[in-house]
Amino acid sequence: MKILVTGGAGFLGSHLCKFLLEEKKQEIICLDNFFTGKRKNIEELTKNSNFKIIPHDITNPFDIKSMGSIDQIYNLACPASPIHYQFDPIETIKANTQGVINVLEFAKLNGATVLQASTSEIYGDPLEHPQKESYRGNVNTLGPRACYDEGKRVAETLFTDYHRKFKLPIRIARIFNTYGPNMDKDDGRVVSNFIMQSLKNKPITIYGKGNQTRSFCYVSDLINGLHKLMNTNYTNPINLGNPEEFTILDLAKKITKLTNSKSNIIYKNLPEDDPVRRKPDISLARNTLNWEPVINLEQGLKRTISYFKDRC
Repeated sequence: MKILVTGGAGFLGSHLCKFLLEEKKQEIICLDNFFTGKRKNIEELTKNSNFKIIPHDITNPFDIKSMGSIDQIYNLACPASPIHYQFDPIETIKANTQGVINVLEFAKLNGATVLQASTSEIYGDPLEHPQKESYRGNVNTLGPRACYDEGKRVAETLFTDYHRKFKLPIRIARIFNTYGPNMDKDDGRVVSNFIMQSLKNKPITIYGKGNQTRSFCYVSDLINGLHKLMNTNYTNPINLGNPEEFTILDLAKKITKLTNSKSNIIYKNLPEDDPVRRKPDISLARNTLNWEPVINLEQGLKRTISYFKDRC
């Protein structure tokens, strides 16, 4: 089997490539423009003859004959942290519209099954809690996060329409907050921010009062969920995340304790459209994929802290 992973040098993509390489008799092609992806994330994988890197931006059409016929495509190509996707919001929208069309056309040409890495952000600042796949969301189409939120919503629409019109086999994963090794220490996401601030004994920055909640899924659990989803026949969106809910203040306290940090906590204004509560209902994933997370927050944080300690 030949598998294409777009965004394969990124945080999730690099873990997925490694996971897939460990499956027997599979050739993995990593496609990345290296805007947020890092070559160091996949450096070890290049020693494997079944792994290939092709520098490419999905917003440009796929005309890469060297790839040959592809069986499965995981589309993970899009900046995922606010710092990165707000750096150039137009490019973010293009990745989720023109880029997604290019991926879908390539999948159609190859007769490949294609998975879209969607996001819990499509629910916006949810009025339903926990969030089920049937919830349609509460999103500000004009806000600073819209380039990502609305982009992913459009991507889901495109995937669904290609399935309706061309019978293209699709998968849609709505991914909730994920963390672990290979995160960029400067990507602005809350876990990496808190760990780096704690390790350096710098003040931990909390936006708002810290009583907003998130659910944190360790990366190996998420990758296992993506793989299971790809290898089913389920074509509707499905939540993948850890249903344990924590306040941001709880997270800060856990990280300072695990790092033996002397950091104090400082509070700043909550950014516009930042969700107040976020927790997935994963009943569908449990029933359809026989999947649920197995790594709890403390276990995952210990592994992630160990990774960042080596990179301070």
